[in-house]
Amino acid sequence: MVARVNTVAFQGIEVSTVDVQVQIASGLPSFTLVGLPDKAVGESRERVRAALGAMGLALPPKRITVNLAPADLLKEGSHFDLPIAVGLLVAMGVLPGEEISGFTVLGELALDGSLAAVAGVLPAAIGAAAEERGIICPAACGGEAAWAGGIEVLAAPSLLALINHFKGTQVLTPPEPKLAEAEDRYPDLRDIKGQETAKRALEVAAAGGHNLLMIGPPGSGKSMLAQRLPGLLPPLDPTEALEVSMIHSVAGHLEGGRMRRQRPFRDPHHSASLPSLVGGGVRAKPGEISLAHNGVLFLDELPEFARGTLEALRQPLESGRAVVSRANAHVTYPARVQLVAAMNPCRCGHLDDPSLTCGRAPRCALDYQSKISGPLFDRIDLHVDVPAVSPSDLALPSPREGSAEAASRIAAARLVQAERYRPHNSGPAPIRLNAQADGTLLEAVATPDAPGHALLTQAAERMKLSARGYHRVLRVARTLADLDGSAQIGRLHIAEALSYRRVAPGR
Repeated sequence: MVARVNTVAFQGIEVSTVDVQVQIASGLPSFTLVGLPDKAVGESRERVRAALGAMGLALPPKRITVNLAPADLLKEGSHFDLPIAVGLLVAMGVLPGEEISGFTVLGELALDGSLAAVAGVLPAAIGAAAEERGIICPAACGGEAAWAGGIEVLAAPSLLALINHFKGTQVLTPPEPKLAEAEDRYPDLRDIKGQETAKRALEVAAAGGHNLLMIGPPGSGKSMLAQRLPGLLPPLDPTEALEVSMIHSVAGHLEGGRMRRQRPFRDPHHSASLPSLVGGGVRAKPGEISLAHNGVLFLDELPEFARGTLEALRQPLESGRAVVSRANAHVTYPARVQLVAAMNPCRCGHLDDPSLTCGRAPRCALDYQSKISGPLFDRIDLHVDVPAVSPSDLALPSPREGSAEAASRIAAARLVQAERYRPHNSGPAPIRLNAQADGTLLEAVATPDAPGHALLTQAAERMKLSARGYHRVLRVARTLADLDGSAQIGRLHIAEALSYRRVAPGR
């Protein structure tokens, strides 16, 4: 007799069904695990043996074979502990095989038989719902699994509690879906004195989801501006929240199994490696650009990142997907992010102040800014200078407008964009913001008036804008018109959009 238990293997945020087959046959006592397991899965034999021993159960002195099918799919992670243990209990006659077959099982076993949280419960639960099965998972992940909706969720604190539930001596209470608590207070724009141009650019970037690069000397407020961006963005809608939570679930970052409604804001250090930023590693985990999906990726000190790491961002920024290719895996993660970057104008940072600048100016500025390649620079919609704040500006009272006023305008502009693109959202990746519209769609919904078109054409020729640069100016102009409540893009919108665009790094 072969006992069978359903579990999953992860390929990005997608799940593949794995059939755990357990056979107890006559022969010399052994415990063999086959089916291309990694080291963590191979070690589950000892965890399962110890957990069963803690409950007073011993493995029969026979030949035990556990096969993880399909055998050519790499099995990674500790979540195979529980399905292997359940399969053994079914083969030993402790648990009913017919009832277990209606569940997807995953969880990590401790040596005392308790169940520890594992990554990926949310996509596993959604996959189980698609196949009309319930899910068995650790109690710590019950709130996460409950978001699948319409399926039976057994969230057990221990293997013994699970056995007692099927024996009818204990009832496992169905878990409730959990939401992460909202941030009480974000830093306010009112704290920043001066920098009106930069604050305007930040509002435009937030309204249209545009990429933004801020260039200025140390202490001018670039990081302060970026830290206030999350307070300007509206919360995730249910579809976006599910996408973001699935990525964080696979990465093991979904705290307490609570679904998040706030847009991600990731700010990796400039020493981050390419796999940590784009994704990869031994188990092809999502990188920072995927963890920031539907949110903001802030790269401070942009030229200090390794050149290869920055160049690897080009394709995800354009396609909205991060593809991690390995010899034994080809994984795709969503990566539709808003890039916000900050940098000094040169290595010393004081290019515009003759009393502080180094002796290599202006050559040092060209060398430093040329670390940002032209193709990556071309993918950034807004380039804004953030000059040093004068003492007279610091002595002024706080501005009357803060984050709340800007956030209301941004929410109104985003609502207009969502309604505009709703009829065009027949594809798998819905378009919600101007920054996400491709050239063909953009020209259909963002045609400027005659003076604006003439200005854009003339500027594109003189600035030698690429086709990508041309469309990015048009996207920004469309956002400026939305902020003004204008259905038509005018000459002033085109002029302001052009003012935010540099020709090339260092110029």
